[in-house]
Amino acid sequence: MSEVTRLNKYLSEIGYCSRRAADKLIDEGRILVNGTPVPMGLKVSIDDLIEIDGEKIQDPKNEHVYLAFNKPIGIVCTTDTREPDNIIEYINYPQRIFPIGRLDKPSEGLILLTSDGDVVNKILRTEYNHEKEYIVTVNKIINKDFITRMSNGIPILDTVTKKCEVEMINKFTFRIVLTQGLNRQIRRMCEYLGYEVTRLKRVRIMNIRLKCPVGEYINIKKETLYDQFK
Repeated sequence: MSEVTRLNKYLSEIGYCSRRAADKLIDEGRILVNGTPVPMGLKVSIDDLIEIDGEKIQDPKNEHVYLAFNKPIGIVCTTDTREPDNIIEYINYPQRIFPIGRLDKPSEGLILLTSDGDVVNKILRTEYNHEKEYIVTVNKIINKDFITRMSNGIPILDTVTKKCEVEMINKFTFRIVLTQGLNRQIRRMCEYLGYEVTRLKRVRIMNIRLKCPVGEYINIKKETLYDQFK
């Protein structure tokens, strides 16, 4: 059970206002806890939703974090600490976080991590059709037929992949933008056409681009993610 404390003391401790000012707000009926006006002396915990004049109040120490991480090859996108190469222990972030989606162990590049379960659900919902961009190198020379077939859909996993944007970079490397996330999708698509992926790097998710060295992360603003759903 979360620790409870008087509402006026809580608002004072997080730096919102003094206890006397908090008592005045309570007396004026301007504070709601879990959608209900509060009596004087009410105790709250970090699990309660506190609103003052319609604005959600949160302890700055408990604010959600949003990270853009450049995953190295060999790191596994799981929170299961029984996996020795799990992404959580690799990053060793001081707050509880979890990856949004996945990126295969032999792949590298951008993956997002957060403590905000709401944004995870939004990003993973397929109806938003969020773009994910990859740079892929294969073991054989790419031709126009390969680009065309990859663009128009490949039969894998009892379905046909959605049409997508594919662009040749050089004779062994191409850029691909997906709006779906089938298991090992790009590798399976290439295998169907007789190619083997030798390097796969994700460089963009939605409007967020890879901007840090391998094995490092940067903080991103909440608005950067939530603006995608307006």
